[in-house]
Amino acid sequence: MQDDTRTRPLRIDADRAAGTLRLDWADGHQTTYDTVMLRWLCPCAYCRGEAGLPGWLDSNPTLTPDQTRLVGVALVGNYAIQPVWGDGHDSGFHSFMLLREQCPCEACAAERARRQEDEGQPAGTTSERHWHGGDR
Repeated sequence: MQDDTRTRPLRIDADRAAGTLRLDWADGHQTTYDTVMLRWLCPCAYCRGEAGLPGWLDSNPTLTPDQTRLVGVALVGNYAIQPVWGDGHDSGFHSFMLLREQCPCEACAAERARRQEDEGQPAGTTSERHWHGGDR
């Protein structure tokens, strides 16, 4: 049985004024995203593409203040959150696995780099699996 404490949040705090989303995980780790990074992580088909076609975020757009202004967050079952952005975008379900795997803290970034090195990839590159879980 897999230990789910790494991907089970005990607390989720969206601080709209500060522009942050903090998750306190069951294993004691804490992850804080700023809203710009959170928007860049959007895994929806519009942002990431589908059927082999690139998504909007693949064009490296300049995000507007409304596109990074978090106006709401809803739980999606026991596996994800659904951010609602100032521009009305709300179709991205950010799984807890995604949010933990992409944790921006130094320890998690170092662990990702170590795993890439172990897999024979240069640091900062991606494998054949997208970070949002889909195949390339």
